[in-house]
Formats: sequence, structure tokens, C-alpha cells
Amino acid sequence: MTTGFLSLILHAHLPFVRHPEYPEFLEEDWLYEAISETYVPLLFVFESLHRAGVRVRLTMTLTPPLCEMLVDDLLRERYVRHLGKLVELAEKEIVRTKGTPFAPAAQAHHEHFRAVQNLYENVYHRDLVGAFRRLQDEGVLEIITCCATHGFLPLMRYESARRAQIRVAVRNYEKHFGRLPSGIWLAECAYEPGIDALLAEVGLRYFIVDSHSIMFGSPRPARGIFAPTITPSGVAAFARDVETSEQVWSSLVGYPGHPNYREFYKDLGYEADYDYIKPYLHADGVRRNIGIKYFRVTGKVDLHHKQPYIPAWATETAAEHAGHFLASRQAQMRHLRTVIGRAPLVVSPYDAELYGHWWYEGPQFLDFLIRKIHFDQDEVVLATPSDYLQMFPHNQPQVPSASSWGAEGYNRVWLNRDTQWMYRHQHQAERRMEELARRFPTPGSPLVHRALNQAARELLLAQSSDWAFIITNKTMVQYAEKRFRDHIHRFTRLYEMLTSETVDEDWLAEVEKRDTIFPEMDYRVYAR
Repeated sequence: MTTGFLSLILHAHLPFVRHPEYPEFLEEDWLYEAISETYVPLLFVFESLHRAGVRVRLTMTLTPPLCEMLVDDLLRERYVRHLGKLVELAEKEIVRTKGTPFAPAAQAHHEHFRAVQNLYENVYHRDLVGAFRRLQDEGVLEIITCCATHGFLPLMRYESARRAQIRVAVRNYEKHFGRLPSGIWLAECAYEPGIDALLAEVGLRYFIVDSHSIMFGSPRPARGIFAPTITPSGVAAFARDVETSEQVWSSLVGYPGHPNYREFYKDLGYEADYDYIKPYLHADGVRRNIGIKYFRVTGKVDLHHKQPYIPAWATETAAEHAGHFLASRQAQMRHLRTVIGRAPLVVSPYDAELYGHWWYEGPQFLDFLIRKIHFDQDEVVLATPSDYLQMFPHNQPQVPSASSWGAEGYNRVWLNRDTQWMYRHQHQAERRMEELARRFPTPGSPLVHRALNQAARELLLAQSSDWAFIITNKTMVQYAEKRFRDHIHRFTRLYEMLTSETVDEDWLAEVEKRDTIFPEMDYRVYAR
């Protein structure tokens, strides 16, 4: 008998990083690592389960920037070269580690990269978006969209800018998936009252928020965070469950911190003899993460005290954690059903890149969990938000509270003393883009049309929440600041050219070559 429903939501997103002006670029590695460690492994797990007759039903966000990168021919070709070098290095590592405690890990890495290479080239034919689309068409996944460039909507001053983020995203989704999206992951789960009306305009049925958005909404939710609420525009809001988040995300009690799992922060790129590893670094010779790691978490010890990684131990632990997670959901849902009076929905959203990239065994965990849900019990059922709305169409009306996820839950990660300087430039560009759309109801010439569309692209790229996030977390600060400044500069120059009626076609062509996102762009999305 069904006791409750579990909605696993994996948010797959990376900022748009593409640098044809360089033969290789460090930040492009973010995409290559995610393909090898997250996207291909997840596809393989979902497809294998589905072909075996196991019921799989999950929700995934594939954001517009990620989709645009996954179908880009330049990036696909570069990824194939990147993967080929990893396979070559992994083969050498089998020989180098023979007879050492690291031999099992070397063998496992080699098998992993060879499998990814075969899947990417011979099974998916370099088309991961198409592979995800097929899984949606077969009922395995429900793929939702996100703001066009992961723009943080509450920190945009002009409604036209918010509307453009949503409408460009919906159009891009339709291009890639051949249908309209049913739901949206608001970037950083950032919401404030009124945003739901913009979602309703394009037919979106639901969005995801953090738990306090519903708990502090008006009126208070009768079923807590275990059923959606319906906003004034008729769009449903689904809240993140705190308990399942802690079991996976927590640095203290989360599964990925178990001693048997692979340690992320000890990588062959930093530890191998320099002359040996140099051919697998970039041309600048700077050490970087390669993706081959030989140590396990071990415990709360210094990195130089980490112990060898044993893949078989990690797999066994992933199975144990899957069983623990399912048992916890059963107990949670039995209790909740008696409290709220109907089958509860536990919404468990995670960054997709956690599964495989940060938590190497994450895809194995999902494989074990889905199998256990299918074969070992009948209380917990996997469902998407759309499934739940179809089963329970009548839900409590509410105005959710303004909120975001991230530290403290109210925008601080994206608006603070290190990032506040960005928004005056962004708001000026938003105002000017609205002005351009009003000034040019029709473009007048092909060149002007190209410039207007590129101006819209540059504004959208500047609005990416990733730049502020990176700056706040002090990781690749110089790169994030440069990206934001470059897009604002390009937008400003395009604005000045358009308003002075002197478009530099050679310069425009160079910018178009670099910032190729959204070839379907229509700048008139900014018209009031």
C-alpha cells in the first residue's frame, strides 16, 4: 500500500563557458568533468534500470546554458580530445600502480573512462541532450527548465528583464525537447511574490522553493512542506524537504562524508611526478584536477593522512546508504500520513553534479535506491511534481514568502559587500535593453537585427547568478569578475552603436563568434 511519494529532483546546471579564442581553457573543464562524472553516468543508470523493467521516475533540470553547451560542436570536439587523454593516462596508471594498494582504484578509473568514451561516442553519438530527451519521451524523466542564464530574478529591477529570463528559457527548452516545460527551477530557488505571475504567462505549472518559503508563507501551510501550495496566479510551489537534504548534503552527517567514499580533494594532477603528469595538463603546465583519485575520505584527518581508496568498499557502502535512505523515508511518510491526512510528498532536490562529480559514488547510490524502491517495498513511490498534481489537484492557496536557498536563505550569497557593485551595472543594462526594444519595434536592417539580438544575449549572460556565487565563495573570483565585466562592456558598446546608428560589423561578428548562446534569440522579448 502506498504510504507516500518521493520526488527526487536533480538540478543540472553549469554557466555558459566557451572560449574559441583559446585552444584550451581551464573553466571549460567544468563541463568536461560533469559529462564524465555526472551526466553520462546518470544516463547510463536511468537507461539500464528502465531497460531492466525497473520503474524510474525522477525530475531533472537541464538548464538552457547547459543544453547550449552540450550541443555545441566546438565543445563536443574538445571534450572528445579531453576524454581520449584521460583514457590514455588511465591505461598508464594500471601499469604504474601494479602491485600497490592503489591498483584497484586505477583499474576502476580506467574502466570508468573507457565506458564513458564508448557511451558518449557510440551509444549517445555525442548528443546527450537527445539522450535525456528520449528518457523523457519514454516516461523515465520529467525534464524542467530554469531561468535562461540562471539569472537571480528577485535581484533584477525591471520586470521586462525577469520576463525575458523566463520566456527565453521556455523557447530554448521547446527547441531542445520538442515540447513546452511543465515546471521550472527558479535559479537558486530565489522567489518573491509576483514572480509566479510571470510563470503563469507562459503556462508553467510549478516551481521549486526552499522550505521556509512555504513555512513562512501566508497563510501558514496546513500540510507543511509535504504538499504543494497554489500561488495567486495558479502556479504550484513545491518546497524542499529538510531531512532528506541533510542526509545527503550535510558536511557532518551526510552520506558523502563516509570514510569509504572517494576523497575529492586529493587528485593525481597535483600528486603525480610533474614530468609524468605534464603531458596531461594544459599547455601552461599548471597543475590541475585530472579526475583520477586514489584516496578515500578516511575520516576527519589531514589530506596527507588519507588512506587508499577501495572501490568495492565504496560500492558496499553506497548500497547500505540507499537502504538507510529508503528506511528513513518509510518511517517519515508513515508519520506524515497520520499528521496531514493524505499521502505526503517528500521533495528532495539536489545539484545533479553532486552525484558523481563531488560524490563519486552518487550514481551508484541512486541505482541501488531506485532498485530497492521498486523491488523491496510498496510504501514509497517515486513521483514527479506533475504526477502529484495530477493525483491531488486540490491544494491550499498561499502566497509563499520571499526566499532563496544558500546560506541564511535570503539572497545573501548573491548580494553582499563583495558583489553589490555588480547590480548597478546590471540594472542600467536592463533599463537600456528595454529602451532598445521600445526604440526598435522592428530592426530595420539585418545588421541592426543582429546587434539587437546580441545585446540581449550579453545582458542575459551578465545576469548569470554564477558570477556572484563564485565571487562570494572566493573560488575563481578573477574569472567571474572578468566574465561579468566583459558582458556588461559588450552590451554597453552594442547599446552605444545602436543608439548612434553606427554598428561595427567586424567587432559584432567577433562577439557573435564567442557568445553563441541562444541562436533563436528575439530581442523583442524585452518589449513591454
